[in-house]
Amino acid sequence: MSAILIKNAQLVNEGVILQADVLVKDQRIYKIGNSISHPGAFEIDGRDRLLLPGCIDDQVHFREPGLTHKGDIHSESRAAIAGGITSYMEMPNTKPPTLTQELLEQKYQTAATTSFANYSFYMGASNDNLEEVLRTNGRTVCGIKVFMGSSTGNMLVDDEKTLDRLFAQAHLPIATHCEDETTVKENLAQYMKRFGDDIPFRHHPDIRSAHACYLSSSRAVALAKKHGTRLHVLHISSGDETLLFEKDIPLQDKKITAEACIHHLWFTDEDYQEKGSAIKWNPAVKSQQDQDRIWEALLNDRIDIVATDHAPHTWEEKQNSYTTAPSGGPLVQHALVAMLEFFHQGKISLETIVQKMCHNPAILFEIEDRGFIREGYFADLVLVNLNNPWQVGPSNILSKCGWSPFENTQFKSQVTHTIVSGTLAYQEGVVEEQPQGQRLLFRR
Repeated sequence: MSAILIKNAQLVNEGVILQADVLVKDQRIYKIGNSISHPGAFEIDGRDRLLLPGCIDDQVHFREPGLTHKGDIHSESRAAIAGGITSYMEMPNTKPPTLTQELLEQKYQTAATTSFANYSFYMGASNDNLEEVLRTNGRTVCGIKVFMGSSTGNMLVDDEKTLDRLFAQAHLPIATHCEDETTVKENLAQYMKRFGDDIPFRHHPDIRSAHACYLSSSRAVALAKKHGTRLHVLHISSGDETLLFEKDIPLQDKKITAEACIHHLWFTDEDYQEKGSAIKWNPAVKSQQDQDRIWEALLNDRIDIVATDHAPHTWEEKQNSYTTAPSGGPLVQHALVAMLEFFHQGKISLETIVQKMCHNPAILFEIEDRGFIREGYFADLVLVNLNNPWQVGPSNILSKCGWSPFENTQFKSQVTHTIVSGTLAYQEGVVEEQPQGQRLLFRR
């Protein structure tokens, strides 16, 4: 379709809510106003709907290459647009891990023909690929991923000299997974001595403890302050970590930023009894007190972004005992509606949801022409019915793994339409089967 006209929607954008029409033409937002008409445009009735910028998820694991029985770029980006996520940044702990420029470019080539959402891929760091990392093009790549805790393959960066050089020389944002490996291993040994392999899942936050997270996050922050590095700490899961970040600085002036994930905002350690391995993530879901402090930090701007850490595994894999059940779960399809549930509960405003899931990722990563509803920007847009209850179940889960930690949850809000780079990619439960995602570019 050559043009799309959204009529009479409630735009939530840049701290205000207002009724307007939006005309989409040639991939971009052509006009925002009232009583817009355009002959031949495909018209969408936005009455009683919210119109949001497309969400930008700065942390997903889509499992391609090498782990595609769990998920792949095609299947998981398809689930993402059904959930209102129009752009994503994918992690390097695939098989093989993305530790060379050649492997990085291969992922971009795959996404160019298979991704329903706009995409970028992190360059992975290891103890022995620093020169390769420093060749990364900041114009076309979102950042560098550093696992300061265990991960798939050769991706644990624990060599002091390598970390120091990386933080000193990196010219792209460094995104870190922070858990102290020594602490985690010591804790695991204690619980294995007590339970063997069949450790109750409720002990996951005792093994991958708040102390392990704080040790690693504080180390990353200290390195960033030492070298003036642009640091982004992913999936904050403990209350003490939140105090490592500042709240009274405009985001565009921050050198050190932080992210919260949906599962740490929704679940607590009380849920292990019912959910078990379904909510086993690294870092672990922790106490109610930790969650309360993460919420406080999100609302006072110590934490800048809400993301998913979407990381699917098959349900069969998840049924293993504690030591072999993998960590992670699918979240992209339900992240936005979960945050809107918190709006219905009075915990967060619509404007703040848009700030944390749309505007701030664009500002923080310097994404070109996305993340806002502005004339001239790419038309990445999401229409939401705030009051259309529905229940998550096997028939409507789009991730390849076929399950969700939100299964049987009833959400009040529903994504009805998603526009990706000017193309209507999803409407009323149906995905347009021609992928239209574009490679993200960065103003660097």
